Amino acid sequence: MRALLLAPALMMLGACASSVPQPDPQQAWVELYSSADTLLMAQRLDGKRWPDGRYFQVTPGKHELETRFQFEVRSGGSIGMQSEPLRMTCEIRLRYDDFAAGQRYRVEARQLLMKAQAWLYDDQRNVLARGEVLRCGTGI
Repeated sequence: MRALLLAPALMMLGACASSVPQPDPQQAWVELYSSADTLLMAQRLDGKRWPDGRYFQVTPGKHELETRFQFEVRSGGSIGMQSEPLRMTCEIRLRYDDFAAGQRYRVEARQLLMKAQAWLYDDQRNVLARGEVLRCGTGI
């Protein structure tokens, strides 16, 4: 089980080692944020696999962003027994019609028991869209 968790962690370390490109002023920049004990990664832009899990960069207009959110859930065991935490993965879609060139946006995610929540914010912290959880589970 731990070996399965090691592969994504190693991929993440490799992604962190390379620098994030400079934002293109002709496009909108979307950063991703989650707490230190969780992982939020960019997956798809308009149905196509996105090559870098750390951000999205999109042309002005309407777009659909898909993210992958991972977190651990501790299940309650019997008295005196510790159980292994469950590693949950949720796929979340956000749709927004008015991305603007040169603007910065932020996707934030957090866990809610064994599910997830996500929002898209503008640079003034206004909520622009709420994420739609497509699926959550331990085997995703």
